Amino acid sequence: MRAWNKIFAVISVIVVLVFFAANLLMRNLNTPQNGRPYRVEINRLALQIEQNGLQSADLSQCEFVYNIASFGEDFFDTDGDYSIREINGELYRFDYRTGNNSSNTETIVIVNVILGVMTAVTFGVLIYIREKILRPFDRLTNVPYELSKGNLTSPVKENKNRFFGRFLWGIDLLRENIEQQKQRELELQKERKTLLLSLSHDIKTPLSAIKLYSKALSKNLYPDAEKQREIAESINEKADEIEGYVTQIVTASREDFLSLDVENGEFYLSELVQNIAAYYSEKMSLVKTEFVVGEYNNCLLFGDLNRAVEVMQNVIENAIKYGDGKYIEIMFPDDDEGVLISVRNSGCTLDKSELAHIFESFWRGANSENIRGSGLGLYICRQLMHKMNGEIFAEISGDYITVTSVFGRAGQCN
Repeated sequence: MRAWNKIFAVISVIVVLVFFAANLLMRNLNTPQNGRPYRVEINRLALQIEQNGLQSADLSQCEFVYNIASFGEDFFDTDGDYSIREINGELYRFDYRTGNNSSNTETIVIVNVILGVMTAVTFGVLIYIREKILRPFDRLTNVPYELSKGNLTSPVKENKNRFFGRFLWGIDLLRENIEQQKQRELELQKERKTLLLSLSHDIKTPLSAIKLYSKALSKNLYPDAEKQREIAESINEKADEIEGYVTQIVTASREDFLSLDVENGEFYLSELVQNIAAYYSEKMSLVKTEFVVGEYNNCLLFGDLNRAVEVMQNVIENAIKYGDGKYIEIMFPDDDEGVLISVRNSGCTLDKSELAHIFESFWRGANSENIRGSGLGLYICRQLMHKMNGEIFAEISGDYITVTSVFGRAGQCN
């Protein structure tokens, strides 16, 4: 805002200077013109009188000179402007008008009014920009910084600003989502910690028994072969029990590490396609990748539009990342049960034997070497599609890989 205030001050100074320069220029232009026209007329009339006498002077062609008087008793009795000339030894008085001063004044007034209106409009626009655009935006300057520090408790005040109303709402929604995710993560960490502590405590019992049995066997406390076999079986049972606890720990560590909330409803296929095409058409043109969106029948689908967009984005991002960058196509194969959306790209280097694992969490194929990633993209896609009562699968054909998402219909296709 300080920079804007400086700009505002500079514009104010410029406007004042323009006003001053315009008025000064107009006055300077008008002043000399008031004296010149009537002098030309007086010179012409004086020449006519000198050559042919007073009767030859024609005032009908004059704009400024309106009377000529020869020297006499009332020669100097006049209230107007005049000029005296000596012609052929005799004095003549030429009465003249100095020009249309009122017209000049009106012109100056009109110009000043126009400048004033333009100035008012300029300052009005500047003030509007400051109050409606810059000031609301200035309030947001610290929001990203506060979010980065984890300060999620202060809500962003919403207003009906036509420029930033939806933006403010989105920022506040983002803050709430981050705060909710933080709370869910804390709760999840607490549950995991509780589970691990419980399982660790449960493991101690069979582990202690194994240690006792092993110590007894090492000291030959059970010389009877039958008893030794019984102890060995007990050790095996306790080992199986520990293995079960370890399996629970592994399962707990793998499950629910992502919170994927889905709000199922109904949305049109065209909404999903337009969202994807609007974003990727420009992006593909920048990287010189041929991007084709096939023809489709608009259907009402079941699911969450935002999550469906997320699924398609993950699939297309994988096509960009692992393809050869030449060709990506979105297709809509016919199916009687649901609506299929397939993303097909060229340059597939994934081995067919690895195809069955691409939807597993943290799994990355041999073709992912030197390519950054977490191995969660397609796993998230499958989890989201399952929560939307859908499915996702992939197939390889020659140099092409096709990932197909299956959505359920909520209505007839057009």
